[in-house]
Amino acid sequence: MSEIVLKFGDDVSTDMIYPGRFMATVLPTETPAYAFADEKEFNGKLNRKEIAPGSVLLAGSNFGCGSSREQAVSCLKGHEVVIVARSFARIFLQNAVNLGLRTVAVPEIEAQAGDELDIGPNQVVNRTSGLSYRVESLTTTQLAMIEAGGLIPYTRQRLLDTMPASAR
Repeated sequence: MSEIVLKFGDDVSTDMIYPGRFMATVLPTETPAYAFADEKEFNGKLNRKEIAPGSVLLAGSNFGCGSSREQAVSCLKGHEVVIVARSFARIFLQNAVNLGLRTVAVPEIEAQAGDELDIGPNQVVNRTSGLSYRVESLTTTQLAMIEAGGLIPYTRQRLLDTMPASAR
């Protein structure tokens, strides 16, 4: 079970997630410090490790809209949060898959901060309200990439799987 720690509305932009003034910081080890930097209280909780890995950020439609900056994904990945939204901006979603950030599209979700969610492959159950919602599934390959930790670990493993054991 995962707790919703923050709820957003529609059209959360990459600039809100990772403000442009921090674009000189691009290393995935450094970007998490700037996640939601303009949301001072929440940013502080993230940086003080008060938000447990696996916690849920809930949003409406079009989460991650705006620019194609992948730092908006890497800063969230660094905190190991799960993003549950009604829908995701196309480029943000592809960056999330490439970097291994867990995203769950649930077009009809109704929930509030503090609610407890059971997130399964086909449905999300809001344990607080007792209601369940259909998950809009990713492709098998996208899911495998996320589970592997992103495109690079996924590709590395695929290449290793094709090599003879003596060459590894």
